[in-house]
Amino acid sequence: MTPARLCGGFSIVLLVLATAGLQQVAPGGWAAALLTLDGDSFRQIAVLYSWLPRLVIALLSGAGLALAGVLLQQTLRNPLASPTTLGIATGGQLGLLLATLFAPALLLVGRGTIAFLGGAVAMGLVFALSWRRALAPAVVVLAGLVVNLYLGALTVVFILFNQEQLKGLMIWGAGSLAQNNWAGVIGLAPRLVIGMVAAAALARTLSVLELDDVNARSLGVSLKYLRAAAIGLGVFLTAIVVSGVGVISFVGLAAPAVVRLAGARTLAARLLWAPLFGALLLAITDLGIQLLVQDSATLIPTGAATAILGAPLLIWLLPRVTLTRSAPSASSIGLVARHAAPGRLIGLLLGLTAAMVVVALFVGRGADGWTWPLLDAWQATGAWRVPRVLASGAAGVMLALAGTIIQRVSGNPMGSPEFLGISSGTGLGLIALALLWPAAGTLALLGAGTLGALAALAVLIVVNMRNDFEPERVLLTGIAMMFLFDAVQRIVLAGGDPRTQKLLAWISGSTYYVSMNMAIGVAVLALVLAALTRPLAAWLDVLPLGMPTARALGLDVMRSRLLLLLLVSFLTAGATLVVGPLSFVGLIAPHMARLLGLSRARDHMAGSMALGALLMIGADWAGRQLLFPSEIPAGLAASLLGGAYFMWRLRRI
Repeated sequence: MTPARLCGGFSIVLLVLATAGLQQVAPGGWAAALLTLDGDSFRQIAVLYSWLPRLVIALLSGAGLALAGVLLQQTLRNPLASPTTLGIATGGQLGLLLATLFAPALLLVGRGTIAFLGGAVAMGLVFALSWRRALAPAVVVLAGLVVNLYLGALTVVFILFNQEQLKGLMIWGAGSLAQNNWAGVIGLAPRLVIGMVAAAALARTLSVLELDDVNARSLGVSLKYLRAAAIGLGVFLTAIVVSGVGVISFVGLAAPAVVRLAGARTLAARLLWAPLFGALLLAITDLGIQLLVQDSATLIPTGAATAILGAPLLIWLLPRVTLTRSAPSASSIGLVARHAAPGRLIGLLLGLTAAMVVVALFVGRGADGWTWPLLDAWQATGAWRVPRVLASGAAGVMLALAGTIIQRVSGNPMGSPEFLGISSGTGLGLIALALLWPAAGTLALLGAGTLGALAALAVLIVVNMRNDFEPERVLLTGIAMMFLFDAVQRIVLAGGDPRTQKLLAWISGSTYYVSMNMAIGVAVLALVLAALTRPLAAWLDVLPLGMPTARALGLDVMRSRLLLLLLVSFLTAGATLVVGPLSFVGLIAPHMARLLGLSRARDHMAGSMALGALLMIGADWAGRQLLFPSEIPAGLAASLLGGAYFMWRLRRI
């Protein structure tokens, strides 16, 4: 199929959906509504000032994001680069949110300018993280996705504390194309034309980037200024769309990739067909949503819906794209000397954890400042502190143990339940059960979470089996599932469901709703799963040596990996019940334990569990104290701390 036939087929679909949509808005009289000028007709007003501007803004936004995706992919020589995967869209959104809260006068300067600055900061951070790896494709995308998730976590913090002021931002941030006049179209169209003219002017020079740097320089091209100009233009195009309609996910990735697979091999062809296909893709998605929702009160933001379509697309594309330079490998982390007395070190870590438990139970801030509660005060506050400390500690143990198993089984130092999509699969299962069966008990929630984790693991295995589980592809598959969960989360938060507040608290990792019975259940589950994992330590010593060596030593590699990953599913599901789907503890604790010299599997697991409990209990306590009387949920506090550590670690690779 050629790009022309592809776009022609999508154009026919667009016409059919548009006709059906018009019939829905103005039943029996849409033609008259379009052709007859009658300002008193409600149907005409609905068509001319709501439905038609929405269609046009969808076409313009899709074209702009697709064009930005082409520029970024060509400049970075990276088929997975896009405004979404590089964090540009989320940076623009966070910039607008901060301006809205703290400096609304800046909005008079222009929403597009603020969004551009936010996107530029995000892109600069991605460059800083990946520059030492010569902008290797997998590292650039990994850095962009980490920045995207980190900025998204910051956005959730501000939304949690300013829900009344930012109520509408939940819908806008999920990508809302709803219009009530032509102002949005009038503001976006001229800027988009400027961007297209600039892209056409750069096209011939940008085609030189298909060569390597040495040959490009021999032709007299200044690569530094060319890349700066092209990336700046990509950020500009993303910013004007984000400032107008919010975050629209994956169009900037999907459109260039699909037209390339359809036969648009040259840059000129992609610059022509990708914006056209992106416009059609977003418009068709939006029209389909309008027909699906109809008069229902349920709101499905278009941007989140495109992520639901785009995440599977990214997973489908991964086996078909070439990542010319590998992501970090285990050897890149470097060897660490083994600790001379691992038992003593583990005992010290357990002592620090016990000290943190005492601090979390007895030290806190109140109306009179910092206090060390006496018996009377303890009777008033102890009843709710104990389950929070117990649950957060158990969750930290399970996440750390799951992360240790994943890193040793896969040989991937960046592996963790969060970054392999297992936590996201658990989250999808829990959200589905919470919405379908609000009165579900702990066992039902654990079952739903485990099924979601197993489904995510199945996707991970099927997609990466043919590529021998290359670390960078495994990571990108998992992060695609994270975006899928993020899309579902955005839809739920924007839908106005009365359970949204509790879901938002859980997604953020709040231990506020944990009861004593649930805390005891999670703690027992952590102890049982840790006990089941301990006899398997010999497998975890052998598997990092590689498949041939493990088989030579008599280990059934496939069966051992499947059993260990099944344990990871239960561990992740139990922890996600308490601290939500994103905390980074599963990444940080195993790294810290290895850096301390705990290299043998049994010592590594014990040290990781102690550190995981210490980190989660500390995050829960810090979240309660830092902004007292407001509270940062434990999972979100761990995400902010863990995300910073991850970026620091990625920068040093």
